[in-house]
Amino acid sequence: MISNDILFELEHLEFSYPDSDKILDNLNFTIYQGEAVSILGANGCGKSTLLKILSGLLSPTIGSFRAFGELVNAQMLQQDEFAINYHRQIGFIFQDSDVQLFCNSVTEELAFGLLQMDYTPDQIKLRINEIAKLLSIEHLLNKTPYKLSGGEKKKVAIAAVLLLNPRVLILDEPTNALDPKTQHWLVGLLQQLHQAGKTLIISTHNLNLLSELSTRGILFNEQHQIVADAPIEQLLQQQDLLRQVNLI
Repeated sequence: MISNDILFELEHLEFSYPDSDKILDNLNFTIYQGEAVSILGANGCGKSTLLKILSGLLSPTIGSFRAFGELVNAQMLQQDEFAINYHRQIGFIFQDSDVQLFCNSVTEELAFGLLQMDYTPDQIKLRINEIAKLLSIEHLLNKTPYKLSGGEKKKVAIAAVLLLNPRVLILDEPTNALDPKTQHWLVGLLQQLHQAGKTLIISTHNLNLLSELSTRGILFNEQHQIVADAPIEQLLQQQDLLRQVNLI
């Protein structure tokens, strides 16, 4: 259920790397608690960069970015207490699961985030067993992450994030390189999480799954600007616009 609580508020936000052109150009939008939002656009339009800003991994070059009622910038994210509190509220699922998985076993991977918090060893073991059962990955717990299939890696990466119970889930091209069965599983899981009250922000260029994953779409053109912000069903009907931004 969407509430009146504003989670993210961007005003005239821009981002560029040193000695590069703008990656994001004059972004203005608000995301509310309980929304399911897709960030859409052709490859290279700035979707992944936007997700990293929302996740607190990058800071805007120009403009204002507020999250959870507070101004967020590079100086704030350098303060340990602020950064820890911020990152606990957001779960970021990278497009490439290999970027996210680095421990020697799946169990160690799932325990890593919990070990940074105030859980006892018994509590950690219990929570790992619960999430493994929920996502049907009990048989993977003693395996090495880099030896898993792409779908198995994605499940482990999601499990590690869900264990920390974030308010917001941010997913970068979550269905990329997944087989149809794993795609179907992931869509069902995200729908359950949204119904349970999680806010979802998903970047994708898979138009076939849009209406299943989200109710609102924010569309970028190849000049790194937002050209539409509308309900998904309405956006999908704008075929000329989707062609114009090179999405179809």
